[in-house]
Amino acid sequence: MASISLSRRAFITSACCVAAAPLMTPLTFAAMPGDNRFVMIVLRGAMDGLDLVQPYGETGFRELRPDLALSPDTGLFDLDGYFGLNPAASALTSLWQAGELSFVNAVSTPYRDQRSHFDGQDMLETGGGHVSEEKNGWLNRALSTIPSGRRAIDVSSSTELILSGPNMVDVWASDSDLSMGADDLNAITRLYAGDPAFSRALEEAVRADTFSDMTYGTGKRASQIKDVAALAAGMLLKEYRIASFSITGWDTHAGQAGQFRKPAEDRSQAITTLKSVLGPQAWDKTVVLAVTEFGRTVRQNGSGGTDHGTGGLAVLAGGAIPGRRVFGKWPGLGEGALLDDRDLMPTGDVREVAAAMLYRQFGISAADLTGQVFPGLAFDGRSELLRA
Repeated sequence: MASISLSRRAFITSACCVAAAPLMTPLTFAAMPGDNRFVMIVLRGAMDGLDLVQPYGETGFRELRPDLALSPDTGLFDLDGYFGLNPAASALTSLWQAGELSFVNAVSTPYRDQRSHFDGQDMLETGGGHVSEEKNGWLNRALSTIPSGRRAIDVSSSTELILSGPNMVDVWASDSDLSMGADDLNAITRLYAGDPAFSRALEEAVRADTFSDMTYGTGKRASQIKDVAALAAGMLLKEYRIASFSITGWDTHAGQAGQFRKPAEDRSQAITTLKSVLGPQAWDKTVVLAVTEFGRTVRQNGSGGTDHGTGGLAVLAGGAIPGRRVFGKWPGLGEGALLDDRDLMPTGDVREVAAAMLYRQFGISAADLTGQVFPGLAFDGRSELLRA
């Protein structure tokens, strides 16, 4: 039976109906005073930081990844003469040149050895030193440390763990990928034929989805992610100052050369959309932090992919970051340098990156960051991420 994909976003926009189901991953906002803004992007599936920012100057890198390693001669955008940006993220090169993009190498949570996405994301979002039964997120706890303005809004049917906790979170459902059969559509059209406003809204929703399909073809996911980012930016231009959403698709066990491109493009589109919609004035006061639950193995596997690892990469963007830098203590990939002879050795804590950005944007004290937001973290406000 033929079907028509009916977007609830288009329907709600026209008809102002009930809340819709989730788009793909939650999008969360918190109302904050002041002009500084913070956007958190969780990259679910374990992004391969060694593919995004490749150490092409590292001896032996190509031998470790014969099908994945690139160089400036094969499309890599040179960052600093040693590291280069994967061409799948080429949309971000203008941000690098403008001083609005940086990376932090060899970071991880304290999670080790088990390599479970679920446990890794649990530790990333709770911000603790171990997998916890207490399910509240560090971004929710951070709301308690910022004077006034503790409201939050989650564009999903439920709250992501990172913003779960004692502080109030409103829920606003976003797009969903609903598939309405032709018979169902005809039935609902007949049912509400006597309601001009409803009929007009339904017609506009179907037309909007048809246009979206023609515009993006099989790349409809890209339009959804752009919609999420644009919505986040629109809310940040109003009373909200913190936003969080997720991008999936990073679990690249096979055929990574092709599989990595789509989520990398999606994340680039999300960040550039944030900048475009926010405009120069708001973007100049914005920090975007994109992190993942853990990195991937240094050596490619027999399927042309990579497996679950440890040390990873954090992405920083925005007008309020120290730009055009590759931060972090690089551990190298040589003999004896790898963790368990397979993973990039973590030399930094990803929680310190998040703490530094919260400190930078909202003036949360080091005591609150280490005692309440990230219990047990060593952070004293002297991070290299705060020097520029």
